[in-house]
Amino acid sequence: MTSQSQGIQQLLQAEKRAKDKLDEAKKRKGKRLRQAKEEAVAETDQYRMQREKEFRLKQSKIMGSQSHLSDELEEQTLEKIKELSGSYHKCMDSVIKQLLSMVCEMKPEVHVNYRATS
Repeated sequence: MTSQSQGIQQLLQAEKRAKDKLDEAKKRKGKRLRQAKEEAVAETDQYRMQREKEFRLKQSKIMGSQSHLSDELEEQTLEKIKELSGSYHKCMDSVIKQLLSMVCEMKPEVHVNYRATS
């Protein structure tokens, strides 16, 4: 009977050692997973920062050229406004005289489509 209890004790001890080994393996696996996750997060953060830096460089190049284009466009617009304003002041007197003469000088005439009915 002592041999049976001794065998049972050995089995229980072997089971405990196996359980301890499994627990230790689970802890190592969890530690490795956390470490891998931290490394992946650090790597993605670094990649994101690199891509954002590249994006900002491209954006500044594009926006810089766009601001140059907008300045050039505004300059052209101002020149066109000056040109139209000059043309307006140049022709204003003659146009007003022409309009006034058309309104004030009436020439009574029979319309070409008028038919005499008699």
